[in-house]
Amino acid sequence: MAVTAEGWTTNPFVSISPGVRPPRGAEEGAVPKGAAPFRLSKAQVGIENRGVGMITIERLYISPEHNYVGHKGKPAGTQPHFEVSEIACVAGSGIREDRYFDHQPDYKGQITFFSSEVFQLMKRELGLDSADAGSSRRNVLISGVDLNSWIGKEFELQGVRFFGVEECRPCAWMDQAFALGVHAWLMGRGGLRARILTDGILKLG
Repeated sequence: MAVTAEGWTTNPFVSISPGVRPPRGAEEGAVPKGAAPFRLSKAQVGIENRGVGMITIERLYISPEHNYVGHKGKPAGTQPHFEVSEIACVAGSGIREDRYFDHQPDYKGQITFFSSEVFQLMKRELGLDSADAGSSRRNVLISGVDLNSWIGKEFELQGVRFFGVEECRPCAWMDQAFALGVHAWLMGRGGLRARILTDGILKLG
């Protein structure tokens, strides 16, 4: 395995295309106005001393119906999310059986990622021992990578290619999905929205 200058591994499961410029307004590490950039240390993302990254898909979720979109000023919906062992990614469309499948042409959030390290840190710092990562309404809980570093870059997981568009910024509903204060805590570390470039299956592991 080779290791990039940033210390991330280039292995058969993960690759990042060099020289890809972020779109305007989505520079690497971009965060909402007023929020501090968030970076995971190598220790936090599980980088071994020899610099080899260990990137793992820990959980996969689909949510067939919306709970928050279209509910402004009204109670949130009660549609469940489902934890699954694999998801079918369709280039330019999204994840089959997910609420954003074929949502609109070139949609920015055809698939969403959430950092397991960030989730575990949130649980510890906010005392949310029983929190469920699926309540974030992200599709992929992943460990071993700083997701902000994939903004504006093409990357590959398990043979499926993606383009990291922007941070999956937390909405105010996160205070209801988890607990009061989670919305503010997640600013700058809410995950990643990405477009799907090639068809394929993502599985746990």
